[in-house]
Amino acid sequence: MKLIFASNNKNKIQEIKNQLPDSIEILSLEDIGCMVDIPETAATIEGNALLKADYIKRHYGFNCFADDSGLEVDALDGAPGVYSARYAGEEKNDQANNAKLLGELADKDNRKANFKTVIALHYNGEQHLFTGIVAGKILEVAQGEGGFGYDPLFQAEGMTKSFAELTLEEKNAVSHRGRAVSQLVDFLKEKEE
Repeated sequence: MKLIFASNNKNKIQEIKNQLPDSIEILSLEDIGCMVDIPETAATIEGNALLKADYIKRHYGFNCFADDSGLEVDALDGAPGVYSARYAGEEKNDQANNAKLLGELADKDNRKANFKTVIALHYNGEQHLFTGIVAGKILEVAQGEGGFGYDPLFQAEGMTKSFAELTLEEKNAVSHRGRAVSQLVDFLKEKEE
């Protein structure tokens, strides 16, 4: 089975490939020659995942999926949310985003947050959504060298390490994206049988 993953984010691609059985091959946007930065103009995480998947289905016709993720911080009324990648500006700079988040939380005691991923799948004429959420908190200082995005600042409930301190396998077992991908894989396995 071949699926297009509507992304060129090498970190996301690696995380997802790590969870897929050998029978499912994913191709990136680059692999199909799509160099367009698909607009993410929806007001929700679900909406952006659908926009990206719809774009690929409409322009290329392949079975495909897209994801969108966001960090939702309680003390910031759910921000950065759908704007997580561009929180500190359009250049999507992880360090700048993390610095802005720490600045916004500097005088806040409540550091509860959750990470959310929604995967939109177009498969043989059907559309499906898979959602993964993990609760946790924002650390006061960055910890770890791995991961990407807000991983150095996010610690899941019940853990002592940030996402950036976990191996890829450890992170996939508990993360928002890992949970959504697990649902996607279960669905695709059923279709293969």
